[in-house]
Amino acid sequence: MFKKASRNELRKKRHFRVRKKVYGTPERPRLNVYKSNTHIYAQIIDDVKGHTLVSASTLDKELRESLTSTNNLEAAKLVGELVGKRAIEKGINEVVFDRGGYIYHGKVKELAEAAREAGLKF
Repeated sequence: MFKKASRNELRKKRHFRVRKKVYGTPERPRLNVYKSNTHIYAQIIDDVKGHTLVSASTLDKELRESLTSTNNLEAAKLVGELVGKRAIEKGINEVVFDRGGYIYHGKVKELAEAAREAGLKF
């Protein structure tokens, strides 16, 4: 019989579909989002070289002390602000947003809006 696909397997399928079109260049790198059950991660990636230029997560020392919980909207907003601030410091102003197969809602939306407020354009 057929095995029912898990929620994460379906997300990965969506992510691969989106990644066919969303590609980070040196001029406009890709802002990637990943959520686990306990943390949220954001990376800005140059897909041409295959290098991570900037990253931020709820595991960073800067954020860990100020967070009460690492998997809520407040944590996502702080990660978005931090990745945006770090990107601006490195001279990255424009990015392509890769939601990682997640629905643009809740934590992903909060992270994206915080990154926009920090000065990133996408």
